[in-house]
Amino acid sequence: MLVKIYDENPNEREIMRVVEVLRDGGIIIYPTDTIYGIGCDITNAKAVERVARIKGVDVAKSNFSFICSDLSHLATYAKPIPNHIFKLIRRCLPGPFTFILEANNQVPKYFKGKKKTVGIRVPDNSIIQAIVRELGNPILSTSVKDEDEIVEYTTDPELIDEKFEKLVDLVIDGGFGGNIPSTVIDCTSGEPEVTRQGKGKVEL
Repeated sequence: MLVKIYDENPNEREIMRVVEVLRDGGIIIYPTDTIYGIGCDITNAKAVERVARIKGVDVAKSNFSFICSDLSHLATYAKPIPNHIFKLIRRCLPGPFTFILEANNQVPKYFKGKKKTVGIRVPDNSIIQAIVRELGNPILSTSVKDEDEIVEYTTDPELIDEKFEKLVDLVIDGGFGGNIPSTVIDCTSGEPEVTRQGKGKVEL
């Protein structure tokens, strides 16, 4: 199912429609400020497992991150953050960055495995921000493309829908997406380190 939503002024009825799919355990594909993402409600273990199967990965060994609507979720899912790290995060978000932080006990156990970290994203995209706000908790984030390939379908929501229509419950057409991933900044050592240079540029 392909649903058109405009980034400039997301339709509240369509946002609610997407949120109902998520609350029912559905999987959606949604626009961000980088690449289109595949996601579900992070609190629904079965939905998370479905996403992992689509990506061909083990949840506990995956690099899934959380899409948040604002920085208020940092305290919910991450251990206390040093002031200089928080200032950096506040400077970069919303934006094309993923911050790797130390996870606290609120992160669902099936995400952790042996990892003790959580990736947090707040994309500069009003559609996905509105969805997460209405849902009330983050959604899982993983890109529609594989890390080692860039394919035309990953930027065109109609082509994305053709490829994934039997695997997901809803695809949001939020316009053409990009094919450069977010910049990943690992903050778990106390000093931020760029571990993947993507779309986001920042002075550390």
